[in-house]
Amino acid sequence: MGRLFGTDGIRGLANESLSPELALRVSGAAAQILSSGKKRPLAVVGRDPRASGEMLEAAVTAGLTAAGVNVLQVGVLPTPAVAYLTGLYDACFGVMISASHNPMPDNGIKIFAAGGHKLDDAIEDRIEALLAEDNALRPTGRGIGRVVNASGARDHGQVVPDQYSVAGTHERYVEHLVEATGQDLSGLTVVVDCAHGAASEVGPAAFREAGATVIAINAEPDGLNINDGCGSTHLETVQRAVREHGADLGLALDGDADRCLAADADGKVVDGDAILAILALDMHEAGELAKQTLVGTVMANLGLHIAMREAGITLLTTAVGDRYVLEELRRGGYTLGGEQSGHVIFPQFGTTGDGVLTGLKLMARMARTRRSLADLSAVLHTVPQVLVNVPVSDKSLVAAAPEVRDAVLEAERILGDTGRVLLRPSGTEQLVRVMVEATDPAQARQLADDLAKRVASV
Repeated sequence: MGRLFGTDGIRGLANESLSPELALRVSGAAAQILSSGKKRPLAVVGRDPRASGEMLEAAVTAGLTAAGVNVLQVGVLPTPAVAYLTGLYDACFGVMISASHNPMPDNGIKIFAAGGHKLDDAIEDRIEALLAEDNALRPTGRGIGRVVNASGARDHGQVVPDQYSVAGTHERYVEHLVEATGQDLSGLTVVVDCAHGAASEVGPAAFREAGATVIAINAEPDGLNINDGCGSTHLETVQRAVREHGADLGLALDGDADRCLAADADGKVVDGDAILAILALDMHEAGELAKQTLVGTVMANLGLHIAMREAGITLLTTAVGDRYVLEELRRGGYTLGGEQSGHVIFPQFGTTGDGVLTGLKLMARMARTRRSLADLSAVLHTVPQVLVNVPVSDKSLVAAAPEVRDAVLEAERILGDTGRVLLRPSGTEQLVRVMVEATDPAQARQLADDLAKRVASV
């Protein structure tokens, strides 16, 4: 069996590879490691609205309480909200049940340490090792954990310390977002595609509270329609809606709202690289970009490297995954980082990518400068990039294959200084992602297709 944790927690087909039994055991193991030494530990548990989340929430709650952990269930909320509330309530850890942008049949478990920080590899390895031992602690009597639901159930077992109220967790998160925005958004009209996901309520509420006129679409989750033809993986929906409503911009969230992509008033896509460029310049001008440094990943377009260099900003790159971006942000004391996929992290305000906050900050830049999103995004001249996702039976074999290595070297020789090649295994799926950038789009497509065929043959 391979490593259970991927780049963003545990993910799989709900009720198959990700079963209630596994959820119970994982949460129990996490409880033993993350609440060690605490007399009455607390965990915050949230989920996105997919149907299997109800089942897995019950299993996770059972695993935690069986290990003696009190549970605050906050219901359907974005991943960054669960991370924020984990810190706010001084919980030992938090659990988010979501498969992010994956289709509805999938689900996942993301675990946050105290303060709402994602687990490092060493802690994940300890949890996996404990699972293999199957040596769960099982307190009895008064030692069993208690559950309180943030929707208003009475806290019989004093699950949450007296100084906190469990009511209004959704409102607390919205207030946090608006305070972090720091700008009145009156006069701006935005289409928000909620992907029938976790931000279907709090997302539009935050934009309205900040002063914007909001047109919410795909904000009616039924447990089955999350990410279905909408959200950040189907940008044509928000592009069309922006043009139809004559809005200033559109924002597309994913299922757990930890990422955001945008469309300008003409419906042109503004991707994560462009969003990072806009926000980096905004913070640079305000003196808020620590060490004049932006943190991105190896997937960042060459155009972002060029734009940042011209602005006097250093772009550092990490492995793909917002957890690695966050690690670099914390290590270097930097204040902005993110990914081309739309994960953007503001360490001052959160410990994970936050799609709603990203959209609010983007609109704040528009409001302050009185410039359109198209005008602001023109700072980035994107080098043509082709990305091919290649399904494979064993992604670990691809990197070691001599024929793949030789093909990559040949592609790099052909491109020289005019482009680059990147092959990387997906952290959440049995895929190898083949990326080629080149100033000639046709050349980029040809080389990417050739490499994809070589990868598929392994």
